Amino acid sequence: MSQKSSIFGVEMKQVLNVNTVNDYARYVGAEILHPLVSVIHYDELEHCRHSLNNYQVYGIILLQESPYTLTYGQGQYSFSSGSLLCVAPGQTGGKTDDGDTIHIKGWMLLFSPELLHGTDLGRRMDDYHFFSYYESESLHTTPDEQRIIETCFKMMRRELQTKPDSEHLRRILIAYLELILEYCSVFYERQFKTEATANNDLLKRFDSLLHRYYSEGQQRTLGMPTVRYCAQEMFLSPNYFGDLIRQATGETATVFIRNFVMQKAKAYLRDGKSVSETSDLLGFEYPQHFTRVFKKHFGVTPSEFLKK
Repeated sequence: MSQKSSIFGVEMKQVLNVNTVNDYARYVGAEILHPLVSVIHYDELEHCRHSLNNYQVYGIILLQESPYTLTYGQGQYSFSSGSLLCVAPGQTGGKTDDGDTIHIKGWMLLFSPELLHGTDLGRRMDDYHFFSYYESESLHTTPDEQRIIETCFKMMRRELQTKPDSEHLRRILIAYLELILEYCSVFYERQFKTEATANNDLLKRFDSLLHRYYSEGQQRTLGMPTVRYCAQEMFLSPNYFGDLIRQATGETATVFIRNFVMQKAKAYLRDGKSVSETSDLLGFEYPQHFTRVFKKHFGVTPSEFLKK
């Protein structure tokens, strides 16, 4: 549940948990279009407020006009016209609600991992590196590129407004998503091909280490990855490594690892693995321990998650 406070009688959320695409749509007063996809046009919103969002869905934000600075991962973003920011499940970004109504122009597309389950696009999502938490800048677009992305958002919203939910509609939505993501790949490669910072490199290596840990099956002999193990592999002391990760992401290294592992857990469960199989694949010693960690992280047990 989100932490709340108030100022001058206005209820504020310190963290908005965006567990579904419509959690954010309801918060800003946008139209509810579909259980798995939300397309929000900020220009139409009358009472939009800041929010620091904890995402469990994917998001693509196109800001055409924003005087505000947002936090995300290790960076702060002052958006220029046509900036694109991409977020993924397990990430946090935005700005804490201060009770003020804000005025921005642009679009936000949110889509659930469930929409991509079993699809070729779903299997390729890790290839879209602009969703990675270590990137320090938003993607910048030309006016022509901005119009292309905006047209895709408009077409997706029109499909959602005029067609009932069906397999045909979902395939259409996935086709638009794939087009948008391929354009984002072009922007990303152009912008970040030669750019890197010391912290970017650290987080890239941390992320790669975790992927390699599981792809090589080390969890079967070593169990869950630990901060000590990761620090040693990166030739740093655990305390120094932990300080660097906290400085870069605002989170502890333990939280970074847990977020990574829990996203893998959801993927395994969606792919038909049982709770016991998922627990074993992730390196938990006992399924009961996995269940406790999963429930603490997502608010539901793995079994309850599978029933949704």
